[in-house]
Amino acid sequence: MTALSSTLTWAQLRDLECAELESAADGWGKASNRADAGRDRIEKQLLVGLRESQRGAAAEAAAGRLRRMSRNLQYVYTECGLIRTALNSLAHEMRVQQGVLRRALEEAESLKFTVHADGSVSYPPGPGGLFDGDPLPGGTARASGVPGLLPSSGLVAPHTHAAAARDISDRVTGAVRAAARIDWRFTRILRRLRAEEGLKVPDRAWTDAAGDAAAVREAARGYLESRIPRGGAPAAVREWWAHLTDEQREEYLAVYPDRIGNLDGIPSLIRDTANRDNLQLLIGKLEGRDDEVSRVRLAGLREIGRQLEAGGQPPMYLLGIGDEGNGRAIVSYGNPDTARNVAAYVPGLNTSLDEEFARGDLKRARDTAIGAKEMDPDASVASIVWLGYDAPQTSMDDPLGVTGQSDAKAGAAAYNQFMAGISATNQHADPHVTAIGHSYGSLTVGLAAQEKAGIPGADDVVLVGSPGTGARFADELGVGRGHVFVGAAENDPVTKLPNDREASGLGAGIVGGASAGFSLGLSGGPVGAAVGGVAGGVAGGAMGFAAQDAQSEESDVWFGTDPAHRDFGATRFAVSEGPRPLEWGHSPGEAHSNYFDPAKDQVSADNIARIVAGKSDEIERERPR
Repeated sequence: MTALSSTLTWAQLRDLECAELESAADGWGKASNRADAGRDRIEKQLLVGLRESQRGAAAEAAAGRLRRMSRNLQYVYTECGLIRTALNSLAHEMRVQQGVLRRALEEAESLKFTVHADGSVSYPPGPGGLFDGDPLPGGTARASGVPGLLPSSGLVAPHTHAAAARDISDRVTGAVRAAARIDWRFTRILRRLRAEEGLKVPDRAWTDAAGDAAAVREAARGYLESRIPRGGAPAAVREWWAHLTDEQREEYLAVYPDRIGNLDGIPSLIRDTANRDNLQLLIGKLEGRDDEVSRVRLAGLREIGRQLEAGGQPPMYLLGIGDEGNGRAIVSYGNPDTARNVAAYVPGLNTSLDEEFARGDLKRARDTAIGAKEMDPDASVASIVWLGYDAPQTSMDDPLGVTGQSDAKAGAAAYNQFMAGISATNQHADPHVTAIGHSYGSLTVGLAAQEKAGIPGADDVVLVGSPGTGARFADELGVGRGHVFVGAAENDPVTKLPNDREASGLGAGIVGGASAGFSLGLSGGPVGAAVGGVAGGVAGGAMGFAAQDAQSEESDVWFGTDPAHRDFGATRFAVSEGPRPLEWGHSPGEAHSNYFDPAKDQVSADNIARIVAGKSDEIERERPR
C-alpha cells in the first residue's frame, strides 16, 4: 500500500522519494476538488434554478436525484481528501525520520566510520589507554539493547570512537524503527479508505467515513492539527487562515471540518462549508446507535440538514455544529460577514441539540431576519441563533434545575469569543450588532455584557422573558442604558420568578407547584414542560405566600434586578400579555415562548425586528413595572 516493505532497511529509508508520495497526494486532491466543484454546482446552480423555474412532481423527483448526486459527490470529496492528507502526512513523518538518518550517516562519513546494512557501525582505532597511551583497537558498535554490544574494556580512557559509533548506530536504528511503525500505521489507515461500489452511497457509508476521518485526524496531528491556532484571538485566526495556501486550506477542510467550522475568526462562507461536511460525518457517527441521547441528537441533526437542503430565503449558514455536551449548533439567516445589521440570539432553559431546537429556535432567528428586512428593505441582515453552550436542563426530578449561574458563566465567555469572531470577519467598518437573550439565555448575555470589555461589537442588547441578568442596573451591560431593551409579557411567569429572599419563604410551594406544573406542561413539549414547572412553582408559591403582590413591590427577581422594572433603567418595549399560565387550551409556558413569533405576538416580533434593523427609535414602548 505504501512505498516500503515490512523489513525496512536504512538504505530504503534514505532513498525513499517523499516527493512521490506528495505527488500522489496531489492527484487525490485534484479528484477531491473536482467532486467538490461538482457538488457546489449542483447546490448553488442546478437546484436553485430548478426551484425557481419548475413546480410539480417531476421537479421534485429531479431535485431528489440532484440531491442524491450531491451527497455522492460529497462522499467522494471526503474520502479523496482523506487519502490526500494521509499521504501528505505519511510523507511529512517519513521526511522527519529521513532527516534523523541522514544526519547520522553524514556524521559517520566525516569520522570515516562504516554503517552496515543491519545498522551496526564500524570504527577505526581510537585514543590510547589510561596508562600506556597505546591506541585502542577499532571495532563495531551496535544500537543500545542490541545483542553484540561491545563490553567495557576495563580501566581505560573513554574510547571516543566507540561512543560516537554507538550513538550513530542508535540514531540509525531508531530512525528505521520509527519509520517502520509509521509505514505500518498508515498502511492500515489507507487500506480502510475504500469507497462503496455502485451509483448510490448508502447511509452506512457515512458511518464508515466518520471512522475514516477520525483515523486520519489522529494520524495527521503533527502534520496539520498542531498548526491550528488554539485559544487565539479571532483576529489572529483570521490572519492565519488568510495566509494559508489553497492546498493547505483544502486539506484542513477535508480532514478537520469540525475544527475549522467551529473556529471563531474563520470567514462565514468557509465555516458553512466545513460544518455542512461535519454535519454529515456527525450523522454517520450517530446512525445505528440505539441510546436515547443519540436518537434525540440525530433527529436534530437531520432536521438541520433537511432545512439546509431545502434552501430558501434568507439563505442559511451553518456557523457551528458539534456533539459535545448537550450539543452545539450555530445557524445564521443571512451572511454575517456581509450584513450591515447582525443579531445573535441565545436560547435558554432546556435548550439542546434536538428536533425541537432545529424547528423552533431556528424559526425564531429566521422570523427575526425576515422581520428586520421588512422594517428596512434596503438593509442587509444576518440573524443568528447561538447554541454554543450547555443551557440548564430541567426534569421531573429537578424541576428547578435552572437556579444557578455556572452554565451562564461558561456560556458568556464562549459567546463573547464568537462575537469577537463576527467582528473580525464582518466586512463593514462598524456594523450594527444586537445581542439577544431569551429566558436563561438573557442571563448568559447579561453576564457576557458584564465581562471586562463587554460583548465585542455590540450596540444594543435585547432581553426577553428574562429571570434577570446578574446586574442591578442596565448601565452595567456595556452599551448604555438607552441601548438595553426589555420585553416581558404580563403572563410570563419566568419574568416574575421570586428573588432569593422570597424564594426562601416559598419553599415547598415552589417545589410542589413546579412538579405539578411540569406535568401539566408536557403537552407543550420539553420547553413547555420545563416552563410549566416554573409556572406551577410560582403559582403554588403564590397561593401560600402571595408572591405576586410581593413581586409588584420588589425590583429583584431570581438573577438580580428585574430587567422590566423601573429600577433597572432599561427601555421596555410592548409585547402581548399572552395566555395565563394555567389557561384552558394553552400550555403553561406559552406566554414565555411567543416573543419572536409574528403569528402569536406580532407586536413583540416587530419591536425586536426594529431594534435589529437599527430602528430602535421606532419601537412601541411600554411602561416599566
